[in-house]
Amino acid sequence: MSTHKAALCKVQMLKLFLTSARCVRITRFHGVCGLSTSTPASSPKVCIVGGGPAGFYTAQHLVKTRTDVQVDIYERLPVPFGLVRFGVAPDHPEVKNVINTFTQTAQHARCSFHGNVRVGKDVTVEELQEAYHAVVLSYGAEGNRTMGVPGEDLAGVYSAKDFVGWYNGLPRNRELRPDLSCETAVILGQGNVALDVARMLLSPVDILKKTDITQHALDALAESSVRRVLIVGRRGPLQVACTIKELREMVNLPGTRPEMEASEFEGIAETLKSLARPRKRLTELLLKAAIETPGEEELEKRNRAERAWGFRFLRRPLEVLPSTDLIRAAGIRLAVNRLEGDGEGVRAVATGEVEDVECGLVISSIGYKSLPIDPAVPFDTRKAIIPNTMGRVQQTAGLYCSGWVKRGPTGVIATTMNDSFDTARTLLQDIGKGTLDVSTVKPGSQGVSALLEKRGVKPVSFSDWEKIDSEETRRGETRGKPREKMLDVGEMLQI
Repeated sequence: MSTHKAALCKVQMLKLFLTSARCVRITRFHGVCGLSTSTPASSPKVCIVGGGPAGFYTAQHLVKTRTDVQVDIYERLPVPFGLVRFGVAPDHPEVKNVINTFTQTAQHARCSFHGNVRVGKDVTVEELQEAYHAVVLSYGAEGNRTMGVPGEDLAGVYSAKDFVGWYNGLPRNRELRPDLSCETAVILGQGNVALDVARMLLSPVDILKKTDITQHALDALAESSVRRVLIVGRRGPLQVACTIKELREMVNLPGTRPEMEASEFEGIAETLKSLARPRKRLTELLLKAAIETPGEEELEKRNRAERAWGFRFLRRPLEVLPSTDLIRAAGIRLAVNRLEGDGEGVRAVATGEVEDVECGLVISSIGYKSLPIDPAVPFDTRKAIIPNTMGRVQQTAGLYCSGWVKRGPTGVIATTMNDSFDTARTLLQDIGKGTLDVSTVKPGSQGVSALLEKRGVKPVSFSDWEKIDSEETRRGETRGKPREKMLDVGEMLQI
């Protein structure tokens, strides 16, 4: 934005704010204009971009810690909660209970939710900076890391992010329609998301139909021909990235049995004593599933199982092999690795051997990545994060970040909570020290709302979301589910 344009924007927003201030005075006597009178005009106004866990946790800490701060959360979708809604597996409802905490934050007197607002398109970051004392970028990681191998554009190859979005009702993935007509699926990556995908592919439909999985995904999985899922990683059993909870769910999944290569576990038992407790417990469970002779009850379960899953270690994708018509995936070629080094410094090195696996479905679960949101915001394209120091965006006063866009797409929801609280503390420290100037009058949401109205954008309030929530719950009840998610943004806005 040029200096001249920035000056005009400041003048425009100041006029909007003064108009709003007159309305505030009127509301004290007449209750008109619909503006809150509880927050003084000079109070710190903070804008958060992103209505997922990072955004809500940042807002929670701000409104609870300082009694005069006003927080507005802007989210591109009409619905809040980000990856809690669209990323957490349908059969993990206990993880989604955090939505109750987020709802309390959204209903706080000094916090407002504005959905259906695309920052960077409907309103720029610079315009938000003119309207608020501070802007916190908490918009997560919408991009996919690619494999970078021939054939990854073939039909039948998907990113785990898109596959998860498909069964969780993310509007942009509703048309994915994965082909599940093959017998073997290969998942590349061995983290929790990879195991979520494997579990969805192999879970009995009777279990899934009681969750909030989308109906179109449930119907597709009911007709799925997938009977075997291989979960492939480039390093060994001691470096597997999933948690013990996710592994235990795979081991105990009804109607399935583990199928692993005993040779890949040679020498692993001897290392157990030297492992830290979490890694030791995880490795013990992995060894039990892979090579221990099962007891009578477990043996009977495995003999009855019609579906199988297994880890494949020391493998790296080289190429997705095409079908004879060159249209879709028919297999995957893997490089065989060996490990060099010790401890944290261990690395996978190619041996020169290759292995072909026949499969019709390839799902890449090698990580998400954040994307730039606005040319005015610094962005490290190599690390796919906003460069920052303790949440302060480098070389940009008044701009902060939290969550995955701050540190990269790692950790669980609790990790994001602590990270977001840290950013909120940094922001409040800057206010306390005077390095973040909150003495100037800022219009906040009043100024932004006027810009959005002029541009034909209709924000969705939290009470509007509650109407969508109520309708989804009603639709779910008719099917015996917690909810049936709406997949179309237009329908959400109509409701």
